[in-house]
Amino acid sequence: RAIAVHVAAAFWAANSAAAVDLTALELRWLHGAAPVLAYAREQRLPLDVVVQPQPTPGASPLALGFVGGRCKLVLSMRGNPEAQAVLDRIEPAMMNATLELMAAHELGHCRRYLDGAWTTLPSRFVAEPPVDVPPEQREAYRQMRAVRREEGFGDLVGLAWVQAHHPQHYARLHAWLLAERSTSRRVGTHHDTLAWLRLAGSGFEVVRSSIFGAASTLWTEGLLADD
Repeated sequence: RAIAVHVAAAFWAANSAAAVDLTALELRWLHGAAPVLAYAREQRLPLDVVVQPQPTPGASPLALGFVGGRCKLVLSMRGNPEAQAVLDRIEPAMMNATLELMAAHELGHCRRYLDGAWTTLPSRFVAEPPVDVPPEQREAYRQMRAVRREEGFGDLVGLAWVQAHHPQHYARLHAWLLAERSTSRRVGTHHDTLAWLRLAGSGFEVVRSSIFGAASTLWTEGLLADD
């Protein structure tokens, strides 16, 4: 059974010396995500933090689910070597800002769920596979492209957060994310978000009003590049 933690409690745990049932690794991730959790609380987003207590090898250490009208930020770190491996790939000086970027990415998914827009396209776009995709693969291709679009939106929200809160690190974190998407993911798959990352190389025009609004503008532009 998962350990459900209210956002306010998770924020407290991340900033305290210890918390019942949470490991040091989980607390490190929560500490890094704390500013994003505080933002979610300020925005009154229906967000819960869920910690998987069982071993979860192969799972994404940080993910977003949506249940009963509420977003679930899920930590899957026990028995999962990737949770530490991710931290090992981050420059120590960039650690907190990078963890904030990743948490904000998941918050982008939350916003899309709450807006009832998950995996949908603006009205003027049509998600049809290329004609050379075999009939038996067309539905899987549509689903892959839908997930990829959402990953692109999440990446842009993460970068918009960085520009708003760590502008001095934007270029380095954009390069880090570009490298992650270029080297650890296969081109043309769910996490191939390069079409959007390339557009975000010089940052966003406006992020003060909303990190989600800033991301939406480039996301729509990137839909054409992704095609």
